[in-house]
Amino acid sequence: MQGRAPHQRPVLDLSISPNAKRTEVVGWHDGALRVRLAAPPVDGAANEALRRWLANELGLTLARVELLRGASGKRKQVALDTDETTVSGWLAQLKVLR
Repeated sequence: MQGRAPHQRPVLDLSISPNAKRTEVVGWHDGALRVRLAAPPVDGAANEALRRWLANELGLTLARVELLRGASGKRKQVALDTDETTVSGWLAQLKVLR
């Protein structure tokens, strides 16, 4: 029996601005996707809100969105357990990035 090759998970570099009125992508900042987040940066609330928002935006379960780096900072890396086509399609439909 042959094992399946592990697939590469797309990783998003994010620059987060917490305490916004609503959660939304607002463009690029220093090579990272800039996201305003409607959650306070307290006790991991912003990280959880970010994971939930990304899961919802991309049609993924919460378990398929993993925070890799930046738990306590504004700069974060998130791995997505999906294919690159899904992520690039999502990015392409964001009007603010056109």
